[in-house]
Amino acid sequence: MTTQTLTPSSILGEDGHIARRLTTYEHRGEQVEMAEAVAEAIASKSHLIAEAGTGVGKSFAYLVPVMLAAASRQKQEKDRQRIVISTHTISLQEQLIHKDLPFLNAVLPIECSSVLVKGRSNYISLRRLKGAAEKSSTLFGEQDEVQQISRVRQWAGDTHDGSLTDLGFRPIGSVWDEVKSEHGNCLGRKCPTYDKCHYYAARRRAWNADILVVNHALFFSDLALRREGASVLPDYDVAILDEAHTIEAVAGDHLGLSVTNGQLTYLFNRLYNDRTQKGLLLHHNMTAEQQLVHRLRFVSDDFFSHISHWLGEQRGNGRVRQPIAIDTPLMDDLRHLAVQMNTYAERLEDEAQKIELTSSADRLVGLSLALDTWLKQRQDDAVYWAEQFGRQRQNIKLVSAPIDVGPVLRDELFNQINTVVLTSATLSVGESDFSYFRSRIGLTKSEEIKLGSPFDYRTQAKLILADGMPDPSSQARAFEQAAIERIKRHILETDGRAFVLFTSYHMLQACANKLTAWCSSQNLLLLCQGGGTHRTALLDKFKQEDRAVLFGTESFWQGVDVPGEALQNVIITRLPFSVPDHPLLQARVERIRENGGNPFMEYQVPEAVIKLRQGFGRLIRSKSDTGQVVILDPRILTKPYGRTFLASLPECETIIDDGRH
Repeated sequence: MTTQTLTPSSILGEDGHIARRLTTYEHRGEQVEMAEAVAEAIASKSHLIAEAGTGVGKSFAYLVPVMLAAASRQKQEKDRQRIVISTHTISLQEQLIHKDLPFLNAVLPIECSSVLVKGRSNYISLRRLKGAAEKSSTLFGEQDEVQQISRVRQWAGDTHDGSLTDLGFRPIGSVWDEVKSEHGNCLGRKCPTYDKCHYYAARRRAWNADILVVNHALFFSDLALRREGASVLPDYDVAILDEAHTIEAVAGDHLGLSVTNGQLTYLFNRLYNDRTQKGLLLHHNMTAEQQLVHRLRFVSDDFFSHISHWLGEQRGNGRVRQPIAIDTPLMDDLRHLAVQMNTYAERLEDEAQKIELTSSADRLVGLSLALDTWLKQRQDDAVYWAEQFGRQRQNIKLVSAPIDVGPVLRDELFNQINTVVLTSATLSVGESDFSYFRSRIGLTKSEEIKLGSPFDYRTQAKLILADGMPDPSSQARAFEQAAIERIKRHILETDGRAFVLFTSYHMLQACANKLTAWCSSQNLLLLCQGGGTHRTALLDKFKQEDRAVLFGTESFWQGVDVPGEALQNVIITRLPFSVPDHPLLQARVERIRENGGNPFMEYQVPEAVIKLRQGFGRLIRSKSDTGQVVILDPRILTKPYGRTFLASLPECETIIDDGRH
């Protein structure tokens, strides 16, 4: 069969290539329909929103047409049609690159190359590693750091990949910072290790591949750089954004700025640490510059103490509505030190030593610009805020983000790239309304397709709605107490095997404290997010135990996959409305109101609906899964907007529970 006669249906259909290879293959009509829609979008150079329910097999539905498009381009001997596939989670990236793409390459009679693209800082610089090892006595103040440099050097002699994921341990930040590949600290072809460079080898693979698999963070970092005339990724014709319900948040993170006092302290220590008498400036015996670093510590501390004092006087959320008047020499001093370092570096003959100094000087200038931009609010249409964090709230972060990412994505993504496919199980609100999603991301013209799940929710799932509960917004304490009693009863209905999802860590902790003794009396293992255990470890423990209950907040509403008997019950305590106490959310609500809109119905309700759909989606992950979703928030029954939530959920047996049995 030639590539001319290959179609999504001939590959994914009942008698297609995959069915002939896999005896256990299940044909899914929804998957074929989505694949044909993706193929049409690529052919017609149009954008596509494709919502596909759990179990459709979205990855094959976009990989097959993507591979066919790349092969067709090769056959016509045209320039490569390069395609970027971006995901939010590492687990989906790994599935694509290690499982799905190799399988399809083995099954299909076409050749299509793919590569996982990582950010530059994931790769070792062999030249910098050699320099760091030689200067370790003046660079590092701790014995652990010196030992780790030795271990990294040993690994570097054996690794074929040269990236962090191939390293058998997690290095101390200060160690990796001295040996990683950096744009501003690269000699390019002049580098003595250029022919062995892992980053450039990875870059060549990316430039020669048909399909590039990246994460959203790298994708939107590249988009931000393109606005400045640079890029991380090669040019591409097609972008597939999986887990697309997350892109507004990720884009906002990468199109703004963030500066912490820790970043400055870290850089100062790297240049000159007067406590340990180590640092780059000491290695070069730059005494005047060492004194300037010493001065900068005090200037920086004074600046951030002003910010801390300002935050202490605010009753709000740290939002900065007008530039804060702080008379500080910090930005000028940072630039002054950079100039002196560059002047010294120009006199050096050793290119490697010169670029180490100039790249550090560039960091100083970058921090100076970021601080100046934040302090004087130089970015238009952005919201600015400051926040304190850490055990004694000693760490301060200065942040800005665009109030609306839509215009940027409209101009820099959708109007520049031929085809962008946005897919997720949760993009619409109500029965099939994509207007909220489109408006948030600036997509003005696209095709749309909504595909249900092949799972039979009518027989696999029950939806239990709590009736007669106190209103959580006006009777918070009474609701919490009533919720605890309902949680107990519903947990016993499935003998544990339950997720209890909260919208706030405060309520999670309060309920966990009050239910610990009860769980003990029932011999149920209670696992709680926020106790210092990593999410993956909590999930692994939950899957291993046969009578476990897991209390989770934000990160457990999405991207968590527990198929089988381990999870049979998802209890949702409150409808997941985001309270606009965060500066960015507050600014977005204000913007909608200023434009004459209704922020609650236009923003907060649709956002909560999509999050509720994500939470509901934790339950049924395969055709054999069964269980129940319990919603304790009575507003889904008592408020007019409750109908929008219910219309957005899969059709299943619905039970109104008055709590009397």
